[in-house]
Amino acid sequence: MKQQRLVSIINRLFPVRILFLTAVAFAFLHFLSACKNDIEVVNALTNELNLPDQSGKNIEFQLTDSGKLKLIFKAPYGERYVKKEEEPIKIFPKGIEVLFFNDEEILESKITAGYAEQWEEQMLWKATDSVVAQNVLTGERLNTEEIFWDEKNKRIYSNVFTKITNEEGVFFGEKGFEADQDLENYKLIGSSGTVKVKDEELQ
Repeated sequence: MKQQRLVSIINRLFPVRILFLTAVAFAFLHFLSACKNDIEVVNALTNELNLPDQSGKNIEFQLTDSGKLKLIFKAPYGERYVKKEEEPIKIFPKGIEVLFFNDEEILESKITAGYAEQWEEQMLWKATDSVVAQNVLTGERLNTEEIFWDEKNKRIYSNVFTKITNEEGVFFGEKGFEADQDLENYKLIGSSGTVKVKDEELQ
């Protein structure tokens, strides 16, 4: 009878969920103890679960050159993976926004995407999922589903269908494009498009 009363009191103080989590925690600690805290086993488990080495929320950093603001990078969430014999990689599964500034520190262009990766050693970015690159000063706009940003050479390019809209019309690159990161001097690959004609040119 006393034992039943004790069990009843414990159940009221510690809900089933907490007891379950406690049991799982003890089982996991017991497993690690059995492994004698073998770091290789722990690392193997981490790799098997594909857990990031680092992660963060509401990421933002700025890049300056000679004291002048050149770039602002924003992401709601990011992960960093460092694996043996592989190049470190950052992954931004919830998207990114990159703002580029000219020598007068005026916002010149920006890139947004729903997903992005960065290979650290190559300084190469890959963005996918509704990618939009826009020259804020000219209004020129680029839409594609995949884009690469070569950070070293300040170039952006794509190997898939791309649409560019500017004051002259709408143009398509069936096999992608190449451009400066400010969307100047671009070249469409496999191009076609529609050119706007002003009324006075028809008279």
